[in-house]
Amino acid sequence: MSGSPTTRAQVPTISFARGAPSTDIVDVEGLKQAAVTAFDNDPAGLTGYGTAVGYVPLRSWIAEQHGVPTDHVLVTNGSMQADAFLFDELVRPGAAVITERPTYDRTLLGLKARGADLHLVTLEEDGLDVEEVAALLRDGVRPTLAHVIPNFQNPAGYTLSLAKRRRLLELAHSHDFVVFEDDPYVDVRFSGEPLPRMLELDGGADSAHVVYASSFSKTVCPGIRVGYLVGPPAIIERIRVRATNTYIAPNMVAQGTVYEYVRGPRFPGALERVKNALAERVGLLDAALREHLPQATFRRPEGGYFLWVSLPEGEGHDVARIAAEAAARGVVIVPGTDFLLEGGENAFRLAYSGVQAEDVDEGVRRLAAAIAAARG
Repeated sequence: MSGSPTTRAQVPTISFARGAPSTDIVDVEGLKQAAVTAFDNDPAGLTGYGTAVGYVPLRSWIAEQHGVPTDHVLVTNGSMQADAFLFDELVRPGAAVITERPTYDRTLLGLKARGADLHLVTLEEDGLDVEEVAALLRDGVRPTLAHVIPNFQNPAGYTLSLAKRRRLLELAHSHDFVVFEDDPYVDVRFSGEPLPRMLELDGGADSAHVVYASSFSKTVCPGIRVGYLVGPPAIIERIRVRATNTYIAPNMVAQGTVYEYVRGPRFPGALERVKNALAERVGLLDAALREHLPQATFRRPEGGYFLWVSLPEGEGHDVARIAAEAAARGVVIVPGTDFLLEGGENAFRLAYSGVQAEDVDEGVRRLAAAIAAARG
């Protein structure tokens, strides 16, 4: 591997690894004001233990946004905890679970740890291959759960089309499985037209086959760690019991701050700044990849944080070696193998959310040099 320790120390690191916004696009002042307002308005609510369903005013606000009664909502410490609670409730050892291929690495780890029988279904540029799901069902697979990231998927950046959303719901009804609509990126769309949530398509408050999860990590800031579930009251109630036994209540200070912030005057403008910054960065990344890695294939996303890059198959690419060569040049990427049970040696994920605009081209230029060195 090229690059000495001295070289590494002299080259500033450009990271395409973390799916988090850079500090310059987080409304720090607005969050400080919201925290003060929350303590002023409800000191008892913020400083007490609270309830396992989350900060009650925020829970009600979320219910209003989704057009459901409050007993359909549970607010958690980030959406990953929401995921974990749902997996603990529905996934038993040996239970069949459908996911996208590739999918978020921590989803795979969480499901494997619970002993799920995983069926990874091809992810196309318009989302999960729903006819491949139908074929699995015809072959006798009876899933408990289908996990889908419908908007700007992590790691690929792809979005599930409206036709595929409807078809997946048809399959869920005919074969009685839950669609877990894991949707933390939905509000960071910076181009194209928004699509209805599967929760909405399935009847919202009347839905029996969709559990929806989202997060304020991508719209407010990751450090706030506030996520939530929306689903049938019977499932939400069972998860409430789990939450009570886990922590009594989630973080009331964080949830109270989010409540005041998203209702306040600064949030719409702050979200627009985030989307504009992401749009600029993905445009620069698109141009840099075309210039420095013309052999790569990728689809420019319409929102979110991530872009999936594939190198030509059959050329002996080793993404672990590429990542090591990139690190030696001060660039951090996430190997495609992290998001799959097998394969992915010719692919990697680039997160553009935390990279300053002026560093994008230089980062891709170094990455192209790393790919050439890895092949050599």
